[in-house]
Amino acid sequence: MSAKREIRILVACGTAIATATLVATKIEDWFRKMNIPISVARCKTFEVGGKVQVFKPDLIVANTPVSERDAKGIPIVNGFPFITGIGEEEAVNQILKLLGLKKE
Repeated sequence: MSAKREIRILVACGTAIATATLVATKIEDWFRKMNIPISVARCKTFEVGGKVQVFKPDLIVANTPVSERDAKGIPIVNGFPFITGIGEEEAVNQILKLLGLKKE
C-alpha cells in the first residue's frame, strides 16, 4: 500500500497539547509502518476552520466534536480510539478507506 503524494491529516482537540500529540504520534507511526508519506498538524478544535484553509488536510481526526461548517467538507474521524487503544486498528482502516488507500 502506498500513496503517490504525502497525506495531510489535521488532529484537533480541546487544547492541541497532550491528546493531540498522542493521536498525531500514533497516526504517524501507523502510516510510517505502511510506508505512506504523511504530514500531521495539530490544532485546537476552535482553530479547525482556519487551519483547514492553511494546511489543506485530506482528513481531520478529532478528539472533540468538530462542526461540519468548520471542516469545510473534509472527512472527520473520531480520534478517541487512538487515545484508548480500543478500536485503533479499525480507526486506521477507516482513515485508509476515506483516503482511498484501502478497498472495502
